[in-house]
Amino acid sequence: MGRCHPGAAGVGSVVARGPVSPLAMCDAFPRLEVGEADFVVLCDALKVSESVREKAWKKYESLSAADGALACNKKKKETWGVCIFIVAIDLDEATFTFTELLKSMNMSVCTFFQFLKEVDVNMDTVSTKVDSTVSRLKKKYDVLFALYHKFERTCGLIYLEQPSSEISAELSSVLVLKNYWITFLLAKGKVLQVEDDLVISFQLLLCVLDYFIKLSPPAMLKEPYKSSVSAVTVNGSARTPRRGQSRSSRTAKQLDTDTRIIEILCKEHDCNLDEVKNVYFTSFIPFLNSAGIVASNGLPEVEVILKQYDELYLKNKDIDARLFLNHDETLQPAVIACSQLERTPLKNNPNEEINIILPQTPVRAAMNNIQQLIMILNSATDKPSDTLIMYFNNCTVNPKDSILKRVESFDHIFQKKFAEAVGQGWAEIGSQRYKLGVRLYYRVMESMLKSEEERLSVQNFSKLLNDNTFHTSLLACAVEVVMATYGRNASQSDSTSTETDLAFPWILNVFDLKAFDFYKVIESFIRAEPSLTREMIKHLEHCEHRIMESLAWQSGSPLFDLIKQSKEREGQTDQPEPTSSLNTPLQHNHTAADLYLSPVKSPKKKASGPPLSAPSTPEAQPAVIPQTQKLQKSTSLSLFYKKVYLLAYRRLHTLFLHLLSEHPDLEPLIWTLFQHTLQNEYELMRDRHLDQIMMCSMYGICKVKNVDLRFKIIVSAYKELCNTNQETFKRVLIREEQYDSIIVFYNLVFMQKLKTNILQYASSRPPTLSPIPHIPRSPYQFSNSPRRVPAGNNIYISPLKSPYKFSDGFQSPTKMTPRSRFLVSIGESFGTSEKFQKINQMLCNSESQLKRSAEVGAAAPKPLKRLRFDIEGQDEADGSKHLPQESKFQQKLAEMTSTRTRMQKQKLNDGNDTSASEEK
Repeated sequence: MGRCHPGAAGVGSVVARGPVSPLAMCDAFPRLEVGEADFVVLCDALKVSESVREKAWKKYESLSAADGALACNKKKKETWGVCIFIVAIDLDEATFTFTELLKSMNMSVCTFFQFLKEVDVNMDTVSTKVDSTVSRLKKKYDVLFALYHKFERTCGLIYLEQPSSEISAELSSVLVLKNYWITFLLAKGKVLQVEDDLVISFQLLLCVLDYFIKLSPPAMLKEPYKSSVSAVTVNGSARTPRRGQSRSSRTAKQLDTDTRIIEILCKEHDCNLDEVKNVYFTSFIPFLNSAGIVASNGLPEVEVILKQYDELYLKNKDIDARLFLNHDETLQPAVIACSQLERTPLKNNPNEEINIILPQTPVRAAMNNIQQLIMILNSATDKPSDTLIMYFNNCTVNPKDSILKRVESFDHIFQKKFAEAVGQGWAEIGSQRYKLGVRLYYRVMESMLKSEEERLSVQNFSKLLNDNTFHTSLLACAVEVVMATYGRNASQSDSTSTETDLAFPWILNVFDLKAFDFYKVIESFIRAEPSLTREMIKHLEHCEHRIMESLAWQSGSPLFDLIKQSKEREGQTDQPEPTSSLNTPLQHNHTAADLYLSPVKSPKKKASGPPLSAPSTPEAQPAVIPQTQKLQKSTSLSLFYKKVYLLAYRRLHTLFLHLLSEHPDLEPLIWTLFQHTLQNEYELMRDRHLDQIMMCSMYGICKVKNVDLRFKIIVSAYKELCNTNQETFKRVLIREEQYDSIIVFYNLVFMQKLKTNILQYASSRPPTLSPIPHIPRSPYQFSNSPRRVPAGNNIYISPLKSPYKFSDGFQSPTKMTPRSRFLVSIGESFGTSEKFQKINQMLCNSESQLKRSAEVGAAAPKPLKRLRFDIEGQDEADGSKHLPQESKFQQKLAEMTSTRTRMQKQKLNDGNDTSASEEK
């Protein structure tokens, strides 16, 4: 092993990896070895500049020095490609597309992303700029992958595989697919500014489908599309337009006069017809006109759209989505491990075979969530209800006019911001989503006021209903629920939605709202709207966590004023939240009224009369605070700190288990330092992240306790945690407008501020340990997983879930389709008794199968007593009769309750029998 003579050092000099002749080692002119020659070939193929070539090689050398295995293993070429990609992005000198890079490396998209993650072992290889680019590519790939597979399945339902001989060879199904897909890609690229909006992209795809189906010969189509196209042809062929008509007017008139096809597509995919038609008119038709697409033999010419898409692809330098048509290996997804597949429903018997089913497709899941939201809001209006008007009239100062003006004003602002983010042609879509948010806003407001009335026995809520911050926060929260429902990520595993243009906290900028003020309404919003889906509750909880970990700590946040006022109160050495409350459960009855109306200023010592924040009207009892100074503490600040402590300890405990499980005595020390910093050195959180303080606390304690734990190991473990972003440890504020890595932050800022405190942990008199917080489950209750009725029957008992499609070809009892599953919902309309008769039949058939199997084998399971919902009102198992005046609903409810009780008793008896046999 040897190294070239120093005089020969340069860009091409490397450490020799094998037997090298003395001549080669000492040659005054550096001679390229095989690996270097291949690197040059790769650079030439990608047409990279000299600066990219030089810096990419230096980066490769530094990686080789950090991990010598990289240069020797089979991934040498892949490492070169990654280095070229990183440097080209950092220097803004990308001369190649992402697909061209993948082709040159013979690597798939998913493999590339995973390998890039492995290469960044020292956390300084990949910059935040490259992270941002990779995040955008990931999201674009996820959306395209989901849409193509939905598109492929949908076309299989529309077109015949082998159409009749009267169809020319030029109109084969392959050509149709190619036309469809490339036209959609071109439309998506030209019309949409937001590349990762799955719902809008899918609605645009439906527009393309509708357009092409109308141009297709009926002989190519399956029903019901064939009949619909034939009807259009009879009433006035779409393929033989009158002369003198513009394409825009022809297409618009065609859609106005006959919407059969678009209605079928929307019904099949659970899409809102009005929304899709809006996309068609405002975006798709203008795209057709601008693209100059001309129909030939009923279909646009492939060459025209191919040329335009090629220009778009080369301009964006990203993914060539045409390769989906060929199932190109560079676009194939990573293999999903069986452990990651959805396992549902939850089985009662652990020995029972687990059915592993595929999770929902992203498109289907998104459509389901939207339909659920629309069902919730069907009965709501975009105007205040009579009940709300009554509450408004009961106020000392009627807030109705200001509420209506605020809603109207934000409508214009939201449309403008939405169009700026998505595209100017999408303002009307933004308005539609805003109106859904307004419906939810009024609905939740009414629910909140009813709860306050029950809690306080008052009806005058003048102070709360005239609070601008409360209304802005409530409206923003309602619109955020709608935006998140429509903006479901195509990758369900991807939890870092930082690059999504419309994702939270985008809504805060639209409404010019402080994150701390928005936080106040979240919990009350969830409690006031019991129909929110689990996904939406989790999303709002995630928003709350984002606020507590960083957004509320940004400069200009009212949080810092509250803390300062809390600490400056005369005669008190106050804390935002005393540590003595940490180990008590987080149980409170505070509502949004308490949080928005709690005092924000300390009263003067000689103050007389009611405090400034206490209204004179009886409505605001949540804000009426006695004039004792101790009770002037901010409710919102106290509750915020309690939640921050819980979140902080959860994060710390999770990371601790990954890294220091062999040193359990260190956890209370790390937590004490962590909690002390949040409480007493809260300025360290300004414009920083909670996890940055957590990692520094862990490193500092390990340092003084002589436990070998390097920052490299900490951030490597941190990257594997849920809801983390590499920017958290790569880009930390050092001083004003200066950022660096977390190591630099620790040395220059954290250690300098807390050095005395940290060293105390190494002394004989360490600081008093902070209590470990009581960790409850999420304060937001989720419904349990469905449980299967014993005895092998395909019957499941679960809380009400929406009866929508699961995915094409795959179904689950948790996502029932009315055509294939029977839904019996306690508390909802039953319809006819046929459902119960069908359930009886299913159970009886199952019992018969068990009896037959018992005749074959002696070890057959013991069948459960028959569940029978008798339509005459008698339950066979207990012989109970129902009074004639009882409603059918009451009868069915009593029967279901009786059945459940019997099942529980039998299960208990079976368990006792098993225990007794084991004891014998």
